Amino acid sequence: MTQDEIIEMARQASFTENSGFKECFVCNPLSLEAFAKLVDAKATAREREACAKVCDEYAITHGMKGDDNNKAQGWMMMQCGAAIRARGQE
Repeated sequence: MTQDEIIEMARQASFTENSGFKECFVCNPLSLEAFAKLVDAKATAREREACAKVCDEYAITHGMKGDDNNKAQGWMMMQCGAAIRARGQE
């Protein structure tokens, strides 16, 4: 995550800027909990996409060439990638 993304999440979690410095925030326990949830959601989404890309890459490099068995495996891996991405929509 970039510094700007972290600062934006802090704002979304109702952290308040202290003395006009964007690097200095004040928060309460509820804001801190909300911030932790935002960070976790962002990290989870990135990990989910990384896993889906592994499935896509396998399908492209191994499954979409060769015999029917390899093609079936490639199709299954594409379905796995789509299912992983769909979990983020729940």
